[in-house]
Amino acid sequence: MKSSLRILLAILVQSSCSLFAVQSATRPNIILVITDDQGYGDLACHGNPVIKTPHLDKLYSESTVLTDYHVAPTCSPTRAALLTGHWTNRTGVWHTIMGRSMIRDNEVTLGQHFAPHYTTAMFGKWHLGDNYPYRPEDRGFEEVYRHGGGGVGQTPDVWDNSYFDGGYFHNGQIETAKGFCTDVFFEKAHHFIKAQAGKKEPFLAYIATNAPHGPLHCPQKYLDLYPDQSPAIAAFFGMISNIDDNIGRTRQLLADLGISDNTLFIFTTDNGTASGEKVFNAGMRGKKGSEYDGGHRVPFFIHWPAAGLNNHRKIDKLTHAIDVVPTLMEVCGIPNEAGVKFDGASQASIIDPYGSGIPAEDNRMIITDSQRVVDPIKWRKSAVMSSRFRLVNGTELYDIKADPSQKKNLAKENPEQVAKMRAFYEKWWAELEPTFSQTTEIHLGHPDHPKVTMTAHDWLNTAPPWHQGSIRAARGGNKPKFSGHWAIKVIKEGRYRISLLRWPEEANHPINAPLAPGTEVPGASKAFRTTPGISLQATEAALVINGRTIATQAVDQKASAISFTTTLPAGSHQLAPVFLTPKGQTGAFYCIVETLP
Repeated sequence: MKSSLRILLAILVQSSCSLFAVQSATRPNIILVITDDQGYGDLACHGNPVIKTPHLDKLYSESTVLTDYHVAPTCSPTRAALLTGHWTNRTGVWHTIMGRSMIRDNEVTLGQHFAPHYTTAMFGKWHLGDNYPYRPEDRGFEEVYRHGGGGVGQTPDVWDNSYFDGGYFHNGQIETAKGFCTDVFFEKAHHFIKAQAGKKEPFLAYIATNAPHGPLHCPQKYLDLYPDQSPAIAAFFGMISNIDDNIGRTRQLLADLGISDNTLFIFTTDNGTASGEKVFNAGMRGKKGSEYDGGHRVPFFIHWPAAGLNNHRKIDKLTHAIDVVPTLMEVCGIPNEAGVKFDGASQASIIDPYGSGIPAEDNRMIITDSQRVVDPIKWRKSAVMSSRFRLVNGTELYDIKADPSQKKNLAKENPEQVAKMRAFYEKWWAELEPTFSQTTEIHLGHPDHPKVTMTAHDWLNTAPPWHQGSIRAARGGNKPKFSGHWAIKVIKEGRYRISLLRWPEEANHPINAPLAPGTEVPGASKAFRTTPGISLQATEAALVINGRTIATQAVDQKASAISFTTTLPAGSHQLAPVFLTPKGQTGAFYCIVETLP
């Protein structure tokens, strides 16, 4: 095989093409696995002395490994960069809640680039918008099986979901499933892979687990793997070991189907560890959410036997999630039909086993930051990175080669390097800052989407209840004067029915009725659904649009929703319906808007 590839290489050198361009004549299948909150140190192959990850260790030993690969310090921003090739702040995604986790409608995703040439699917965690036009099925993925929001049991998810025996959105419709969530997502991916293998058509499967994100739940047999650890670490590592088993099953399936040779398999994660630094953090400073390397340097393995990427090889080049889309497009011969100008750059020549390798002079700089605010703040929790240095928050300079733990600030001794990196950031900020005012809005009135359900997860200007435990406890909305709103865009002027709900539609529960706690599941955390649901004692419902009360209604004690009918003009609006209670105003945790004939 290698001799024939070397012959092809000689031909390609003469034609100024890459090896991958010939290989993509029979385009590879792509499986991209990304886990949630698993850090660089949460793998045995990276030196963790406790965790059990034999299948990922084997993949590591048979892959090209990017050792200086970076993402955002939290999940939605990483996913936005990974799927678009753009800086997270350019995409409108710089938070995980408050309407700042919805990817702008002008972005073109990996799914949209590949859909004309591949059968595309996504399984698990999307976290880039739960309404049109931000859902994965709106962004190029033909088969979609996912939970809502940022995790199982979060506010936009199917009501009363836990990590076991839940309900999931299958191409937009709720479908029940048996088993642990990670197992379910991989099982559904396996059905898809089998079907596509039978058709002998190239496929793209994006498998994004919500594990090991909290709450920390997993099957008992995985908890039992770590009897000497605290309950939290046992559950966190147990979730990762469960992922590891699913990676093993997936690779075995590819072998059984005879398609492993020409399947490009990627494993990565979305940010630094959420819990594992208590055991091992590969000598790095920081964890999830941090601007130091422990918050954003993560694993990246790529395995593709047909192209010679089946031997262990480390590439110590500074890379970022923004590089993934342009790299995959070049490797697979996908034309840039949308004419996207990427912030990232293809790394095909670097990962090509017969390529020229890392340039001797590598002057690249990249930026990551953790905003988690309504609008980005300059220098907030930021890192400007070069192959040697890290400029943190604009003031701290670390030589990452000599000081990987980032303990010694060298800013005073290296003013020229600080100035150079600050200048890079200033130019980056000046380019992106004008885009920050482009609020991502939920669309109403689209003919194909006459019914839209909004949740408190996407309230702007107030800290929302991001999981169902907080919904049950009525946190985030119970204030003397509610200040949040949904940013909406009415596509077509018309009559709309706007229904205010305390509980989601599928709960079918009266607004003022309390709700009994749900059942617990194995693990180290309480399931969100075990929180008792309190009564709002709402007396009145008010429809508030653009800061003005349009109409009010008394709350019928048996009603599960209060509905208003109104005309909405085309354009951008702020929708902020509230319930009036003895304590003040409470935002309607759920709101359904229906286009009327």
